[in-house]
Amino acid sequence: MARVALPFGIGTPEQKRVHYRAALRLAGIEPVEGVASLGGLDGLLLAGGTDVDPQFYGAVRAAETDEPDGDRDFLERALLGEALARDLPVLGICRGMQFLNVHFGGALKQHIVDHRKPKQRDVHEIEIAPGSRLERILGTRRYSVNSRHHQGVERAAVGLTAAAKAAGDGIVEALELPGPRFALAVQWHPEARTDGPDLRLFEAFREAMRAS
Repeated sequence: MARVALPFGIGTPEQKRVHYRAALRLAGIEPVEGVASLGGLDGLLLAGGTDVDPQFYGAVRAAETDEPDGDRDFLERALLGEALARDLPVLGICRGMQFLNVHFGGALKQHIVDHRKPKQRDVHEIEIAPGSRLERILGTRRYSVNSRHHQGVERAAVGLTAAAKAAGDGIVEALELPGPRFALAVQWHPEARTDGPDLRLFEAFREAMRAS
């Protein structure tokens, strides 16, 4: 069974952690928490959580932005750097997508409206880029997603491709590295909807780990 690093912030509540564990195990992936490196592991999942510290993208923290979780930011920076250096598959979710963007030199909008609706299963549609990895995984160009975030991509990093955008306001909803390397991140929360096509994201992640 593939084994994947699953770092969380110290303040991440248990009721959020369980959904990630369950989604990964449903796809045949064993999550490993509390790691400081990726030795012996097959991939990295960057999960949702508190806002990325704006210092990482050269901005001053806005009033709406969470207090920084410096320990998590620095740990995930190290783990992501290691995963990329070792060509291990990376899957990012919500904060994880934002972190991937910042890691590659992109910037974030520190507050957006009408995207934080945690109790709704389907909030808005996204338009998926033709030919993207995300299109191949989900098998569609339009898709309905949940939405639990108040920050988003302001400037996509050079080298990353916007694989999906919100149909209404154009907010970036997925980023990926072009080419054979599996580095894919989505803004919504597929771990909360594994009874539908969102499970395919975790299955594709598993297959990428097996292939690597």
